[in-house]
Amino acid sequence: MGRQWLLAKREVSSLKKSKATGKFVREITIAARQGGADSASNARLAAAIDKAKRESVSRDVIERAIQKGSGTGDDKTALEHIVFEGYTPHKVPVIVEVFTDNNNRTAPEIRVLFREAQLGNPGSNKFLFDHVGLVEAYTTNLQADLEEAAIEAGASEVEPLTHAHNDDIPNDALGARFITERTATHTVSEWLSQHGWKVIASEIGYVAKSFPELSEVERHDVATFLEALEEHEDVHRVWAALK
Repeated sequence: MGRQWLLAKREVSSLKKSKATGKFVREITIAARQGGADSASNARLAAAIDKAKRESVSRDVIERAIQKGSGTGDDKTALEHIVFEGYTPHKVPVIVEVFTDNNNRTAPEIRVLFREAQLGNPGSNKFLFDHVGLVEAYTTNLQADLEEAAIEAGASEVEPLTHAHNDDIPNDALGARFITERTATHTVSEWLSQHGWKVIASEIGYVAKSFPELSEVERHDVATFLEALEEHEDVHRVWAALK
């Protein structure tokens, strides 16, 4: 019985690793498609490659993803970008970004996830979010002034981040999320990289304008639903009005 449990555990671990690798590859592909194959001038791609390498994704896999995204490889499969709007249980607004090569399969599966969640449902809600550029980074200079860095980089807002928010931020580092105009995302990333910051994410995303008050039980229900969404292999990002 113990041996069977061990084999099952290894199978689950292998499946999770495979899904994680798929997410990294997708991010690299999308970054290369949107910003080009040169990581020196594509902050999002550079951050995606760095994260994939830390998770032991092979160089060949990374290169194929870059070639696919930039259209220079043999794989010409097109990824379609789809955005789903809806509400979690307890009416928390959520936006789900999907990249898929088969929308006829993916769209019904996402809708089923909404239907299966108690009180979860689709519905227009983009007006409840700001569509912005988001750059997450950290520095080992613990005395750095976040507000000053944001002004110098050209960001509109900044908020502190710790390892608890993003495990790519070391415990002994000063982390931050810089919010900017969508067109300034690369400029902000470039300034930070040139001034002692390590950029770990650079992308266009959604920030909720307000956050509903939830009890601990309600937060658990919402988190369970969001986790189910994120587990879907074609889901790229989940943006929710949840602190």
